[in-house]
Amino acid sequence: MLLNPSLPQRHACLQHHRLRPLTCSTRQPLHRRVHASSTEPATAPAEVTSPLQHAPSFKAAIDFKAIKADLEGVEKNCKLRNSRANPRRAVELYDEYVRLKLEADTLRADRNSNSSRMKGKLEKEERDKLIAAGQQLKEALSAAEEQVALVEQAMQVEGQRIPNSTHPSVPLGGEENATLLACIGEQRVFEGFQPADHVKLAEPLQMVDFDAAAEVTGQKFYYLRNAGALLELALVSWAMARVGAKGYTPFTTPDIVKASVLEKCGFQPRGTNTQVYSIEDSPLCLTGTAEVPLAGLYMDKVLQESELPIRMAAFGHCFRTEAGAAGAAGKGLFRVHQFSKVEMFILCTPSQSDALHEELRAIGQEMYTDLGLHFKVLDMPSEDLGASAHRKFDMEAWMPGLNRYGEISSASNCTDYQARRLNIRYKPQPPKAPEGATTSQGSTDAPAQSEEGASQGKKQKGGKKAAGGGSAGARTEFVHTLNSTACAVPRIIVAILENFQQADGSVIVPEQLRPFLGGMEVIRPPQSLK
Repeated sequence: MLLNPSLPQRHACLQHHRLRPLTCSTRQPLHRRVHASSTEPATAPAEVTSPLQHAPSFKAAIDFKAIKADLEGVEKNCKLRNSRANPRRAVELYDEYVRLKLEADTLRADRNSNSSRMKGKLEKEERDKLIAAGQQLKEALSAAEEQVALVEQAMQVEGQRIPNSTHPSVPLGGEENATLLACIGEQRVFEGFQPADHVKLAEPLQMVDFDAAAEVTGQKFYYLRNAGALLELALVSWAMARVGAKGYTPFTTPDIVKASVLEKCGFQPRGTNTQVYSIEDSPLCLTGTAEVPLAGLYMDKVLQESELPIRMAAFGHCFRTEAGAAGAAGKGLFRVHQFSKVEMFILCTPSQSDALHEELRAIGQEMYTDLGLHFKVLDMPSEDLGASAHRKFDMEAWMPGLNRYGEISSASNCTDYQARRLNIRYKPQPPKAPEGATTSQGSTDAPAQSEEGASQGKKQKGGKKAAGGGSAGARTEFVHTLNSTACAVPRIIVAILENFQQADGSVIVPEQLRPFLGGMEVIRPPQSLK
């Protein structure tokens, strides 16, 4: 049933416990890092005179000119998203950076002019004056360049805190204001018995062992066994087959990534609770989603427009501290520290991203409908958006044993937010000229960005050469990135067990999964198998 998307609606029993944004930093060598600095408004003086305690690990191509041109709009967007970023401070630093950069450039020109004057035949007195002036200019330039670097660092810190823009259709406020876009299926009516939660179902079926995992690893870990292990493998195979049939290239990805790549994907903490496990004395972290290694695959590359969109799907293991999660939401398989997931990821042009966001939504709706689940599709409100998301659709399945809806999928359009940090660009195809007309090439620069500006058509940052063979000086633009959950395995297992349970404790296997389970139709209690 499709409901009016203009009216925010919410089921009375709806309680959200979302997959939290991934966060990381390389600055503290702890297995879990906590950062309060990103949630505090900047209080630094207008003039930067000393190195920052936590300098940025990379330079993002942030469009400070655009922020300055619409400062009030950017500040309003931050407030609507409950972000404590300080765009005004970022603009002040940008203005200071431009001023200091101009002074440094002037000193550099004066030094070069002074050097040129020394090349001719000169009297000793005049040459000595030029040498003294050259030394003074050298020292002044060195000091100026040092100040430029300090201000640029501070500018980057403030700029990287600013969240993405927000789609005009996004509802405002907290998650209780989410707009209900669709309601698929109906809640199952259980006749003759009270539905059990997935823990009470899975343990007698010997599908899961929480106690042994708690002894071996800790709380919120688990062993899947027997039909539980087979069901995970079936869900992964089913999900990869479904998205592969939609044109998504299958991948398996590293489960460990550099902290800098996590940061470039925009996963920054908003509170004192981090969601990332970091490896001590190492710049590496356990990733919380395959989105991160998929995005990093194209870091520092220039693509041809003809290559876009690029659709990818990856199976990966996800690790999250789930700091602050407690109570019913943390029970059993719903909220765990490690889980398997199939993730979809797209690179595209700006003109393609809205339609591809709808494509991701449609794929999810089709998959969960075919599983026989009852679920809702929500347009998530401004305060529920992570820093990178321009718009986000969540899907929440009814879980009768838990007596609430739970998130099973999230699809985000991140526009160019991640691409500006990962430096992923594309070269637009030149417009077709009228027959007989000539075209001019290579005259336009890249979009406005921070003044360091990436060199175009040359060897890219990190030593990778630009893909696609773009010519020097050719205009490039940043791609848009999108991501969506195809199958978060433990949560789909929860939904299957609780929705398809029978009075005797057995569970009907959804028809879609039977071919991946050797034809198994019912998961039965062990005693019935004797």
